[in-house]
Amino acid sequence: MGFFEKLKNGLKKTKDALLRPVDKLFGSTDRVDDDFFEELEDLLIMADVGVETSSYIAEELRSRLKEKKIRETGPAREEFRAILEELIGAGEEPPADPDGKMLVLLIIGVNGVGKTTSIGKLAHVYKQEGKSVLLCAADTFRAAAIEQLDVWAQRSDVPLIKQKEGADPAAVVFDAAGAARKQKTDVLIVDTAGRLHNKKNLLDELAKINRVLNRELPDAVRETYLVLDATTGQNALVQAKEFRKAADITGLILTKLDGTAKGGIVLAIRRELGIPVRYIGVGEGIDDLQPFDGKAFVDAFFDAEDER
Repeated sequence: MGFFEKLKNGLKKTKDALLRPVDKLFGSTDRVDDDFFEELEDLLIMADVGVETSSYIAEELRSRLKEKKIRETGPAREEFRAILEELIGAGEEPPADPDGKMLVLLIIGVNGVGKTTSIGKLAHVYKQEGKSVLLCAADTFRAAAIEQLDVWAQRSDVPLIKQKEGADPAAVVFDAAGAARKQKTDVLIVDTAGRLHNKKNLLDELAKINRVLNRELPDAVRETYLVLDATTGQNALVQAKEFRKAADITGLILTKLDGTAKGGIVLAIRRELGIPVRYIGVGEGIDDLQPFDGKAFVDAFFDAEDER
């Protein structure tokens, strides 16, 4: 099964919750009016698109239809689709080997969102591209996190730098930076502890890790990815807002899209935070984390069998 088919299958629950009710609305009348826009906004909110983003979509559609003098629901649906595509954006994958420099990915997120699993899958993605990858187990707060990352390192066939539970995360990062520099590693991926409940600890820890990376790998290209669980819906947006206070987030990894009806959260995250979704997970397999493609995401909703 190709990734687009996996994406379509993975988004089925979200599609049923988001697009089918909207399609029913578009098909229930020949012309759009004020009641139509109010109902559209309500449907989007119920599909976890969020109040602010739902209101924006409804008002943007109203404005465009008025400007283009569109009153029929067929052309209105196409405008609706165009708005979703523009809102989500094309997606942006970072270069695997930017200008010959090392790429350092700092991965953050609360426990249970699929952070460690995503790191293992990311390592596999880069390995498939022919890149050398090194993992760093800087989430020393939980022994289980180190053990889990070790399992994924073996599955992805990449080396792992680790210490014992309770070790200073910055010390582990120091060791990993040295090993990456010595081995001329293409991609260094650093796991971190997700202490959202204690933002000061998180802030202090990330600051210390960043100081080590800046000192030891000054020429590396840096990215900080926040991992979010799509099944948590609006709570994922809340987490993103909190983590953004503690870290300069450059991209998002959205996991478990295949198990939720709340995939509409992608729209809210993009609209309200302006942070690009870099990767999405639509399955349990090692190949089921893929670079995010905004057009493919929308196409998976509006596939040919559904076109009116």
